[in-house]
Amino acid sequence: MKIDILTLFPDMFAPLHGSITGRAEKAGIVSIAAEDIRLHTKDKHFKCDDVPYGGGAGMVMTPQPIVDCVRAVDPEHAARRIYMSPRGRRFSTEIAAELAKEERLLFLCGHYEGVDQRAIDICGFEELSIGDYILTGGELAAMVVIDALLRFVPGVLGSDSSTEEESFSDGLLEYPQYTRPAVFEGIPVPEILLSGHHENIAKWRRQLSEELTAARRPDLKK
Repeated sequence: MKIDILTLFPDMFAPLHGSITGRAEKAGIVSIAAEDIRLHTKDKHFKCDDVPYGGGAGMVMTPQPIVDCVRAVDPEHAARRIYMSPRGRRFSTEIAAELAKEERLLFLCGHYEGVDQRAIDICGFEELSIGDYILTGGELAAMVVIDALLRFVPGVLGSDSSTEEESFSDGLLEYPQYTRPAVFEGIPVPEILLSGHHENIAKWRRQLSEELTAARRPDLKK
């Protein structure tokens, strides 16, 4: 999988080249590249924003640098193009799994008060949101989406079954996890986890997942 990120702040994406995603890059499973939109502006001062028509607070990213950047990075429109926007479709586990099936993805990170609508329309971006709140830019949102979707790409995680048992995988929050030592500061691991009876353990975990979901996220119950 190849992922391109168009941004005014490419240095923000350094964390994606470490940890699990970094190992996936080194293994050749995924390629992640951040492209500086400023390098594509025709403004001699590298300006990529201007005041909005019709008035209003703040600045808006101008269309020319974005459109030229997209055409340089993805000239044949081989990538699925995504603009991180609070008015977009709400990101979810299902969308992460859907995006993980793509061979190429291109993310546009807006900044300031947003992006000139013509850039979105000309380049054919779909809009995606990570929640009902506003960030200073789309960079953090793009990192959240990329990190989440890569977990569904075969070979990225040590075990492909990991994603099947995590929170939201079946509409439930994940059960509590425990590891060694068996007793820590007087608190023991639940006895059933030491029983070796896998069927009973599975039932216990399911019950706790249902209880946690009902208490903390009843909206997830179908």
